[in-house]
Amino acid sequence: MNDKILTTRIIGGKYKGKKISLPDMGVTRSSKSRLKESFFNTLQFDLQDSNFIEMFGGSGSIGLEALSRGAKRVWFAELDRNAYKTLQKNCQSLDPSRCDIRQGDAFAIVPQILDSLKKKGEKCYLYIDPPFSIREGHEEIYKRVMDFIASIDPSVVHAIVVEHMSGVQFPDEIALFERKKFKKFGKSSLSYYFPK
Repeated sequence: MNDKILTTRIIGGKYKGKKISLPDMGVTRSSKSRLKESFFNTLQFDLQDSNFIEMFGGSGSIGLEALSRGAKRVWFAELDRNAYKTLQKNCQSLDPSRCDIRQGDAFAIVPQILDSLKKKGEKCYLYIDPPFSIREGHEEIYKRVMDFIASIDPSVVHAIVVEHMSGVQFPDEIALFERKKFKKFGKSSLSYYFPK
């Protein structure tokens, strides 16, 4: 058995070059660096002092990158116990005071976070990277993601970004959100949704 711990690095901002651990790749995937770089180039200055939610936390590589680039606070939701432990360790090594990690079903946890932000009159950036590659019949997870986006109050989000398989078509509109940007990176793509 290979016990070598896999790592990735923060690519920009305050913690640039810092290593973070990756959970077992059978459970979660790390967002490719080209995709990650493009995402942060797109939202670079918007993330300063903003709230950021990484819906399927995994290693936290996207949320921790947002933290490194000046996000005020980052929330993570992660179901898998081992990935959650890795996520805790990664947050601890950077800035635990600005990280809020919750273990459980992201579809139940994220609405609670959005609700608490709404009560405070705050907004967030929401990054959704569903764990498609580890499930049979991944279409079901995408349908759940689309239904979930449709249920979100647009007043609480600046933007929703979905990382999805390039072969899966995401619509140009989901309820009160419209897709204003789409970028493909081989097998993975990013769809950017903004309130109408």
